[in-house]
Amino acid sequence: MIDSQILNRKGARTTAGVPTEVLILLNQGKIETVNLCEWLVVDQGQLVQVLWSEKKWKALGLRLLGDKSVLEGKTAPKKIEAIARMISEQISDLKKLKEIVGLLLLHPSDLVRGWGCYVIGAHSALKLKERFEWIHPFATDRNMSVREVAWMALRESVTHDLDGAIKILSRFSTHADPNIRRFASEITRPRGVWARHIPELKEQPERALKILSPLKSDPSRYVQNSVANWLNDASKSKPQWVRQICQQWRRESPTPETAYLVKRALRSLDPTDQIGG
Repeated sequence: MIDSQILNRKGARTTAGVPTEVLILLNQGKIETVNLCEWLVVDQGQLVQVLWSEKKWKALGLRLLGDKSVLEGKTAPKKIEAIARMISEQISDLKKLKEIVGLLLLHPSDLVRGWGCYVIGAHSALKLKERFEWIHPFATDRNMSVREVAWMALRESVTHDLDGAIKILSRFSTHADPNIRRFASEITRPRGVWARHIPELKEQPERALKILSPLKSDPSRYVQNSVANWLNDASKSKPQWVRQICQQWRRESPTPETAYLVKRALRSLDPTDQIGG
């Protein structure tokens, strides 16, 4: 039984401040992280060893991560990606792939669930539509770290087939779950955090309007912030376009939600040249 004080903790403010008892449980995969500081210090190499020692994983016949040095010098997201590729490369059968992704999804550790996201992103047998279908439960995960990894894991798939991705993601924009709507916006940000830029959307942001326009007055602040950040990204390369879109949205949707979104979207531009209230 894990102490309720640990389960209900707020999380350390620094990586060095993560309590030893919490770190041990994180490295054993018994609890999930509650903030970025914890997420950054988990020993994913140890977590792999712990996971693979469980009977249900041994039964799947997957190889252990042999040389932990492959993780040295990598950022936390890159470690997740490396482990997921190691898993993905050992699976040729889609039925087995689905079983393994399902097991990863149900794991108590958000890092392990993050591996599941990248397994979906890495496996060559999955088509773009299938990747987006399989990522749904990860994109709506209770833990924010998994929701972030979900879009990061499919970012490369989006860049390889931007038009196809936009067509699918435009349907996500009208989904009932705000996490899915936010996923559609966040995964296509021109200058995504911890991700490669999408040059086509930096130069032609209008290509993503099918995704963004339905979200201009979204009731969720989580979605509003993502769309505003999307436009703020675009303002670095296409400031005039962003001003015009914001003006258009203010006219079409005179709501508090749109007003908040527009103000945040224009925050990097010259204040004297922004849209008035």
